Amino acid sequence: MNLKNGNYELSNGVNLLSLCEKYDCPLYVYDTAIMKRQYKRLTNAFKVKKLKINYACKALTNINVLRYFKQLGAGLDTVSIQEVQMGLKAGFAPDDIIFTPNCVSLEEIEQALGYGVKINIDNIEILEQFGHVHNEVPVCIRINPHILAGGSSKISVGHIDSKFGISIYQLPHVLRVVEATGLTVEGIHMHTGSDILDSEVFLRGAEILFNSAKDFKDLEYVDFGSGFKVPYKENDIATDIEDLGEKLTERFNNFCEEYGKDLTLMFEPGKFLVSESGVFMVNVNVVKQTTSMVIAGVDSGQNHLIRPMFYNAHHNIVNISNPEAKPRIYTVVGYICETDTFGINRKISEIREGDVLAFYNAGAYCFSMASNYNSRYRPAEVLVHEGKDYLIRKRETIEDLMRNQVEAGIFEEHVVNENK
Repeated sequence: MNLKNGNYELSNGVNLLSLCEKYDCPLYVYDTAIMKRQYKRLTNAFKVKKLKINYACKALTNINVLRYFKQLGAGLDTVSIQEVQMGLKAGFAPDDIIFTPNCVSLEEIEQALGYGVKINIDNIEILEQFGHVHNEVPVCIRINPHILAGGSSKISVGHIDSKFGISIYQLPHVLRVVEATGLTVEGIHMHTGSDILDSEVFLRGAEILFNSAKDFKDLEYVDFGSGFKVPYKENDIATDIEDLGEKLTERFNNFCEEYGKDLTLMFEPGKFLVSESGVFMVNVNVVKQTTSMVIAGVDSGQNHLIRPMFYNAHHNIVNISNPEAKPRIYTVVGYICETDTFGINRKISEIREGDVLAFYNAGAYCFSMASNYNSRYRPAEVLVHEGKDYLIRKRETIEDLMRNQVEAGIFEEHVVNENK
């Protein structure tokens, strides 16, 4: 977002307040120009013969966003059978979808297999079961490199006690299973966590992955997952993709030469591609003075944006209705019957009841983690593409909340009988 002539605008000049007037609040807005910028940064950073960027769609699953990344040339990283189905509906070819679930049954993996997508297996027991009945199907194997990395314990997934992946110390067991079942391993995968800042973490993981890859003679690709950090605060530090690209490109090309084959270098970014593209806008219901702080209460809560409460994540908050007013200190809270605090002691332009506040970095793991807690409706979503705005999800209604509830008629019958 940019402040221009007293108005907050997206990168293509679309006025944010005008979108609130048109679609009402709470409202998620996504800017495809930012998505494209981030995608091009990745494709330009890695100078390899074969590069594949698979969008991690769990970050933001709206089908219009999926179709946009398909148009850019991305593949799709999925973690559930429902995401596979959405990817297919969005038009992705099965071979452009990789299925990387965790703690699912063999039946769900077989369902994904029926769609023809790439299968990534992250535990030995499932690998063995799969190999006994589907040894004709090439698979990818997810390795746990035992690297503790990430911006929060909840998004650090490569440490020694993680539920994700097969320990590098279990590779001899993996090799025995592969040999015994006759499986072909076409890919090897690693993901250490999210919000990783240091390029050296990726390079350290790369050495582990390359050493493991030498044991598999039929590889087609090496998948490094993602976890790239984006800026959340003013002057925040982010992963230097260009620096990482330069260093990893050299090492990957050397490995391909050692391996004797040009493999595909894969990544599966989600947050890096869509986080900065999203803005979440809410109305201020009340401004309330307590004994120690001024509270701004808004028409949203952890039901719409849970990251601050769940991950202790920081989202910049600005007052787009009164942007040039004198700043004051506010604690911004939601309307849910929990302590759903978005930000404590934030310097924000003076807030009045009825003002609209905007949250930065609302493109990744925001709407996709939203719920109907307190029987509140989930918000609408708007996509801004080439200067035009498009409604891509309607605001929910009471009918949406009741749609799958079944009125069994038990208690109505009981009342009738009592009245006889």
